[in-house]
Amino acid sequence: MAFDELVQNLGGEHKQVVPVTVFVAFLCLCLVISHLLEENRWINESITAILFGCLSGTLILLGSRGKSSHILRFNEELFFIYLLPPIIFNAGFQVKKKQFFQNFFTIMLFGVVGVFISVFVVTAGSRWLFPKLRFDGLTARDYLAIGTIFSSTDTVCTLQVLHQDETPRLYSLVFGEGVVNDATSVVLFNAVQKLDVSRLDRQTAFHIIGDFCYLFSTSTALGIVTGLLTSYSLKALYFGRHSSVREIALMVLMAYLSYMMAELLELSGILTVFFCGIIMSHYAWHNVTESSRVTTKHVFAMMSLVAETFIFLYVGMDALDIEKWKVSKLSFGTSISIYGVLILLILLGRAAFVFPLSVASNYINRRADRISSLTFKHQVIIWWAGLMRGAVSIALAFKQVHHVFILVICSLAKASPWNSNEFNVLCFFWHVKFTHSGVTKCEINATMITNTNIVVLLTTLVCWLIFYYVLH
Repeated sequence: MAFDELVQNLGGEHKQVVPVTVFVAFLCLCLVISHLLEENRWINESITAILFGCLSGTLILLGSRGKSSHILRFNEELFFIYLLPPIIFNAGFQVKKKQFFQNFFTIMLFGVVGVFISVFVVTAGSRWLFPKLRFDGLTARDYLAIGTIFSSTDTVCTLQVLHQDETPRLYSLVFGEGVVNDATSVVLFNAVQKLDVSRLDRQTAFHIIGDFCYLFSTSTALGIVTGLLTSYSLKALYFGRHSSVREIALMVLMAYLSYMMAELLELSGILTVFFCGIIMSHYAWHNVTESSRVTTKHVFAMMSLVAETFIFLYVGMDALDIEKWKVSKLSFGTSISIYGVLILLILLGRAAFVFPLSVASNYINRRADRISSLTFKHQVIIWWAGLMRGAVSIALAFKQVHHVFILVICSLAKASPWNSNEFNVLCFFWHVKFTHSGVTKCEINATMITNTNIVVLLTTLVCWLIFYYVLH
């Protein structure tokens, strides 16, 4: 019996419950396997989730007779609204603030200026090389989106090799740059989607930089204000005298509220919730009871772990999505060439800013008599640590498909005087063309998503193993 028929027979009227139940069971099994492999430093939690997702996808693909490798369908809103906030907030909440702010200038140099350099290298390289590989049909906005998608790093794997106590500065740099890098990539991606690609000139470039600075500063300020407001409320009202549950709930809800407010105001939720986490860990955490301090630390870490495992488990399954591979009509040789080009551009884009900006950072720090310089070995570790691509890249790739759909609809609406009923019918048919049950029907978009999935898999698996082998 095919997997889809089995789900329908088991679920009946509640057939949506069955896929969720199975996926949660897979999550539990993945956590158990990660626990059993805890002492094996060759395989971390991210790789375990990806490999288990690939295995699960293969079994589902066989069970559905080659129709699907999924239990659930990915929605970029699910990632940005529910999965990303606990990951980023926990990163800010757990950060060693002394090391982070001691290296703040270098972190911002890598995480902000470095992203712009990387985006330029990846965008220019793909614009030059993709047509030579017979991968045509991409617009200027698509190439810019590719630059931002593949400039977003994933340092979760790397941080499991680096030890915070043994190499505090290196750990702080890699960790801080990873978070700021993700925030910068998302802000830049959103700016690109609003860009008028018909006229790209110097004024447009300044406009992008101005929008970015505005979003970066206001998002950071919103996170700081929310964190301070939460800290003051906990201190003034003293929730702990009656119930520690309320003060824990207030911290969780205020952190989530800061993210949603930033998204509502079209700011960067990542930056807002990250700095909200830093402020809460410095002020709010000391205004709660001792039991709440222990509980909040473990609750935020647990939520982050579940969200990360969910994402990488899905990435493993999505790599075997047969429907996207059918829509993407590129030959096997061309696909391999595109993967190679993208990884090469990631390597070059990373090197183009890590080494020059490290020299600039060393020079400025020496002049200011601050901290010690970054050695060449440290620079190589920082360069390689940022080569892995992860969940943010996946989410941005799906978001790009959604923006293509919106742009097409808006263009058609402007071109013809549709009434409301005709416009709704138009949206329905174009939605069927671009996405159906989470699967894009556009060849270019399907290729972009499959390329992103494979690059995430390759960089996570291969770069991790090489990185671990070199360090140990």
